[in-house]
Amino acid sequence: MAARVKLTEIIDGMESQSDESSSFLNKKTGEVVLMTDYAMRAAEDDEPIEDLADWERDLVATAKEIMAETGDYISLPTKFDINEYSIMETFCLSLDDPELRDTFCGLMEGSGAFRRFKDALYRYGIEKDWYSHRDNALKDIAIEWCRENDIDFDDGQ
Repeated sequence: MAARVKLTEIIDGMESQSDESSSFLNKKTGEVVLMTDYAMRAAEDDEPIEDLADWERDLVATAKEIMAETGDYISLPTKFDINEYSIMETFCLSLDDPELRDTFCGLMEGSGAFRRFKDALYRYGIEKDWYSHRDNALKDIAIEWCRENDIDFDDGQ
């Protein structure tokens, strides 16, 4: 039987990922693990783990479990699934002040959009609104992912 998962842990796992790491849910235990590409390569190459530190051995052992594709582990939504640019666009369009909305929508064009957007949040003092919007979007993505994967979750409310 699959474990009940805390939605906050799914969201934390989604946010913890990088270009060099991915997060997985252990469906049996409900634990979210952050797996480095290094550990996945070491598991794939079946490198000897005797010379590794204890924590690295544990990580490579978990990577081997993930790679065994037993169905116990499932990949969390990645940055491509999350699409922060799209979340930023919906935030811009949600702004009530037409002038502010136009300003922020204009910042989204061309390279450097992320930096301009973040700078403007602080310049206009609406960073709390952005983080609230982003948190809600991530929560929606996590809920949808759980439902699509038949994961029983506790949203903490």
